[in-house]
Amino acid sequence: MAVGTVAAFWAVSLMFVVTPGADWAYAIAAGLRHRTVLPAVGGLLIGHLAATAVVAAGVAALVARSPLVMTALTVAGAAYLVWLGIGTLARPSAPQAGAEPAAGSWVRQVAKGAGISGLNPKVFLLFLALLPQFADPDAAWPVAVQIVVLGLVHVASCAVVYTGVGAGARRVLRARPAAARAVTRFSGAAMVGIGVLLLAEQLVG
Repeated sequence: MAVGTVAAFWAVSLMFVVTPGADWAYAIAAGLRHRTVLPAVGGLLIGHLAATAVVAAGVAALVARSPLVMTALTVAGAAYLVWLGIGTLARPSAPQAGAEPAAGSWVRQVAKGAGISGLNPKVFLLFLALLPQFADPDAAWPVAVQIVVLGLVHVASCAVVYTGVGAGARRVLRARPAAARAVTRFSGAAMVGIGVLLLAEQLVG
């Protein structure tokens, strides 16, 4: 693949990554609640890798053309976000200076992250609309391989940004319990709001 093509895709992809959304909300909540954000961020990346694989396999095009499948995916993802958001609102994190944060289950953190990004239909539709535009059918590499490479570039950006968001939230807010609770509640509200918007789009549609 041409370096210029990869660079152009990275620039466009990065704009989406740095836009706050459900992934940001979960990274911030994980940063305030757990000793490390790596399991949570790893889960988010697994969801994005799964979306890349689905698009590369051509399955996403079938999903996008099937209203029933798309509706089911949207409802499932929206319900999961609302459930997580309500849990975050009910148990806001407020780390104290010098106190050890909760260890939590790494498997559960990974599963939650994978669910947030993997069940988000916006991720599939974004990849479906974006990745193929930067693939060249006449290139030496198969289109599926090109899409995988571009997906990995996107995932690398996600890894850097989400880790920085989660770790930064923990470092800045650790000694500010009131601010930490406010940010956590905002993150939970963001998850609920995004989930409700996804459901509303289905009802309006």
